[in-house]
Amino acid sequence: MPPLTAREVWPQNKVLKGIPASPGIIIGPAYVLVDSTKIRINHTYLSSLDQVDREVERFRDAVAATRQEIASIKASITDEFQDHGYILDTHLLILQDKLFFEASIDIIRREKINAEWALKQAVKKAQELFSRIADPYIKSRIQDVEDVCERVLRHLSGGGSFNLGSFSEPVIIVARDLSPVDTTQLSVDKVQGFITEIGGKTSHTAIMAQSLEIPAVVGLEKATQEIDSGYTLILDGLNGAVIINPDARILEIYVERKKKFQEFKRDVNSCSFLPAITLDEHQTHVLANIEFQEEVGLAMDYGADGIGLYRTEFLYLRQKRLPSEEELFEDYKTVALMMRPRSVTIRTLDIGGDKFASHLEYAPGINPALGLRAIRFCLKEQQIFRTQLRAILRASVFGQVRLMFPLISGIQEVIAARRILSEIQQELRLEGLAFNPELPVGVMIEVPSAVMLADLLAKEADFFSIGTNDLIQYALAIDRVNKHVAEMYQPLHPAVLRMIKQVTDAAHTEGIPVAVCGEMAGDPLYTPVLLGMGVDELSMNALAIPVVKRIIRHSTMEEFQEFARQALHHQTFEDVNAYVTGVMARRFPEVFMFGRELASMSS
Repeated sequence: MPPLTAREVWPQNKVLKGIPASPGIIIGPAYVLVDSTKIRINHTYLSSLDQVDREVERFRDAVAATRQEIASIKASITDEFQDHGYILDTHLLILQDKLFFEASIDIIRREKINAEWALKQAVKKAQELFSRIADPYIKSRIQDVEDVCERVLRHLSGGGSFNLGSFSEPVIIVARDLSPVDTTQLSVDKVQGFITEIGGKTSHTAIMAQSLEIPAVVGLEKATQEIDSGYTLILDGLNGAVIINPDARILEIYVERKKKFQEFKRDVNSCSFLPAITLDEHQTHVLANIEFQEEVGLAMDYGADGIGLYRTEFLYLRQKRLPSEEELFEDYKTVALMMRPRSVTIRTLDIGGDKFASHLEYAPGINPALGLRAIRFCLKEQQIFRTQLRAILRASVFGQVRLMFPLISGIQEVIAARRILSEIQQELRLEGLAFNPELPVGVMIEVPSAVMLADLLAKEADFFSIGTNDLIQYALAIDRVNKHVAEMYQPLHPAVLRMIKQVTDAAHTEGIPVAVCGEMAGDPLYTPVLLGMGVDELSMNALAIPVVKRIIRHSTMEEFQEFARQALHHQTFEDVNAYVTGVMARRFPEVFMFGRELASMSS
């Protein structure tokens, strides 16, 4: 440990607030990492072509050294981090991406400037592109680009590799940032938790912390300035609070809170692998949302009954070229085999609009959320769509695979997509390639027009999945990432509840099941309302599964139905919210205390 701070007066009971990234409460000493990644960069003009060529070569050498460094780290990571090797693979792919590699070389040659400055300019351009993305997961991937940039800059400056090393006693790491590569080098037996100044709850570092059960708070600005090594910290990874040098009274409060949380965690985890059956024997399937195949292990660890939403965009965004049919097939096949006999619902490509892929060049439009995205993009770019459908069909024989079309706004889109699917099935028959001819095909209900046409769509679909994130946004005309109107994004708005009820009624009339796969599904506050309105499946991020299962197993369907009837009776969001929160706070006080914090973290 470094010596204690030399400040004359230590702050006491000072509370800092960041973003909760991994649950848990830790009390321990701080270890502040010196920000060695912040490298001073000077602009240097290159006066000759020879200098330009040498600078390009210097950049290539730094990239090669970085590639070797990451590959070496990947080869030596310990067992705890083996499941996260794919993140290091992503960093290796970024080194080849044209947004990063080719753009930097192009800037060196075109502007005749040094490699460091060119690299920063290339990354700045990527930051501008990603800043327009609404999806928090895709948007947070820019952090991986920034991590790789800093590592290359260290090699350009002669700084070489950066290793956290080991610690002689348990500590709470405080740093400007911890890249996934840095995190794989942590001593998990000594690092009790960590705090970073940047990052979000969907970052790769946060995901790694969750799977390792290391409490973490991210996005806590100026943490390295406010905290010195040796300070005693309370890190509350449930609500994002960090308390500096707590007094005896605060310590006593948090020791008790930690004890209650551990008891709550043991209680809910005991439900994880049990079926989600109510006291009056009504069964619900509680599924997981995943972004990439490596999350399957985490989903199973938390007791997922299946994969209710496999977002497939990552395979298209991680590299500069389109994935091949074989790459997609192997990925989908692996997930199907890992989850067998549980179901896996694969959503077709929801790219375009607010998402950016370096190999897909098109104008984003003034309002990308209403533009060429999801099923619209796929029906326009049919070769891309056909390749993915072939891969999904081929993988369907290796498990309980379901196919789902996103952002359906009318019956004509379902008919067009199904026509293409039928053509591909015939192609595969002629080629002698196996597939499941009874592959269930569902549609996502995400826009008001789909709600109004739910009775017609139910005749063309094998199941519905309600994407509440987009449905709420479109129904209420709210941009939930716009801080000026974000508070108007209300899942319990009477219009939203009536839409969900209309969809479930239409689906059940035609005998097909309904899932909810948006953030509402993973918030235990909404569980009784959704199930009471007839929702058959809930799909969420893995962390929320045990809490939702606990609520289901300690309730009756009759309770849920009455709960939903009362909620639908109220006319304003304020009234609905007051009713729902009041009942849940009395009925499940411990869930209300800890469960919603877990749900918000995993959204």
